[in-house]
Amino acid sequence: MAPRTSAVVDAAPEIDALDDLPLPRQRGDLIDQVTAERTLLDAYRSGRIHHGWILGGPKGIGKSTLAFRFARFVLTHPDPRSPAVEAARDLAVDMETAIARRIAGGAHTDLLHLRRPWDEKYKRFKTDLPVDEIRRTVSFFGSTAGEGGWRIAIVDAADDLNANAANALLKILEEPPPRSLFLVIAHAPGRLLPTIRSRCRRLDLEPLAPHRIAGALGDFGVEGDPATFAAAAELADGSLRRAILLVRNDGVKLWRGLEAIVARLPDLDVRAAHAFADLVATKGADDAFDIAVDFIRDAAEARAKSALEAGGPARAARWAEAHDAVGRLVGRSEALNLDRKAAILAAIRTLAEAARN
Repeated sequence: MAPRTSAVVDAAPEIDALDDLPLPRQRGDLIDQVTAERTLLDAYRSGRIHHGWILGGPKGIGKSTLAFRFARFVLTHPDPRSPAVEAARDLAVDMETAIARRIAGGAHTDLLHLRRPWDEKYKRFKTDLPVDEIRRTVSFFGSTAGEGGWRIAIVDAADDLNANAANALLKILEEPPPRSLFLVIAHAPGRLLPTIRSRCRRLDLEPLAPHRIAGALGDFGVEGDPATFAAAAELADGSLRRAILLVRNDGVKLWRGLEAIVARLPDLDVRAAHAFADLVATKGADDAFDIAVDFIRDAAEARAKSALEAGGPARAARWAEAHDAVGRLVGRSEALNLDRKAAILAAIRTLAEAARN
């Protein structure tokens, strides 16, 4: 069964959008995450809900979908003591209501969605979530709520905040307006400012089980055979989004190619490395490039964990540094619009150096 969605669809570019699939604000269903959903529901109907929540966990496990699901519920039922809230078993709301349709279209006046903006000049998304976006909360929370008293801001994702934006978010979290909710999505909550973490309640979501991911791929209309779905689900680290990208970009083949290269380290198969880089660095292969970077970092992380379990902290530290170094060099390459093939080759050489020491 296909996920329930609203018919309203934006034409403007949306960060993290996947072709032909509904955006989180357009999805009526949530895969698993029953415990997290129940926590939010219980907190809301207690009448004493905390104003700030960090929804944590890996990318693609349903954090944004849950944030919009909760926002939709609160804006539909603004009184936490109402019979409808008392009787609710989950946060589901009819997606054909006027409120749900406005949220799906990004047009609800009491819901502010903060994310990396589209740069019309350079035809790409900005590399971070800038302070000007966070400052939109000043006028948003300074105005009177239009439809029931609650105003909700979704920060998607806090990992993208630059230093000034993080400080701006902290300031408004320190002095929250009445009847306000902040849903702060974070792929790595531990990296947020300690002061932001201390002013929010943290709610971690669970990675999805591989069999749930494999089943959901078919529900979303992703094309592929059961064997590919199963392999992608195992490689997805609990992320449905990642599994979708793996299937669409022949990610299983990419992983096997990188696995063969890494297995020979510290000896580097230069021809194989160039062939791998050619596959993921071509023009228009943005998703394949991102998958390759994730795989390279995953390889470093796995070897760091193995070294630590084997009682080699110094070796584990070298692999951990390689993991972070890959992130830095790719980030620098993207910020400066440098050659992607060179970035992938440099990342692979970073792994080879770590294996050599």
